[in-house]
Amino acid sequence: MSVSESSLQKASKYELLDPDVRLMLQVREGSAAAFEALVEKHQKRLVMVLEHLVSDRTQAEDLAQDVFLRVYRARERYIPTAKFSTWLYTITHNVASNSIRKSSRRKEINLVASPSGSMPVRPLDTMAKDKSNLMPTRLADQKEMEKVIREAIQSLGPRQRMAMLLSKYEGMSYNEIAESMELTTQAVKSLLSRARGNLKEALAPYLNSGKSSRELEREDGGAS
Repeated sequence: MSVSESSLQKASKYELLDPDVRLMLQVREGSAAAFEALVEKHQKRLVMVLEHLVSDRTQAEDLAQDVFLRVYRARERYIPTAKFSTWLYTITHNVASNSIRKSSRRKEINLVASPSGSMPVRPLDTMAKDKSNLMPTRLADQKEMEKVIREAIQSLGPRQRMAMLLSKYEGMSYNEIAESMELTTQAVKSLLSRARGNLKEALAPYLNSGKSSRELEREDGGAS
């Protein structure tokens, strides 16, 4: 199969700019050490992104292994037409999407079989209402806020969640996210806009106090 001049130019560009591309090209040539270096560098963050997507640590670790297995199997036909991380998360998006679809089908079957069954991820409006009713007298501490943000991200739809994670944790541009998710740049902008709106709605009960934790602590100290 011939390779276009444009593809060769892109390959040269990314080989120069991206050290991970250079490692992957070594993997293509048969270097086990280069593959181990890529796994070591990306595994932790990859598992974190997948855990946000599937809401289960063990499953995320299994899916990460599947992603790296696909990377290794594709090594001989690898041509760097994008940053390595963009290519890696294209594979990750496909693996996660397949897993989520299979899981959704199983849940649908279980819900039909058992009318009392419930979905593990609650709608954003329900979650926001529950959090509002349980609002403490002071803002949650940092650890609690991190948990709330995690829950809010997990309550997004799969595509919104993936776009948000690639933007927030991987620092990808609109174009890079579009390549990873096989979408247009405009579609990514729309996904992120809706995701931010949904997150803002879910987190509103925690952010509407109007006073910071330090201000509340000073007030408590002055009253004692």
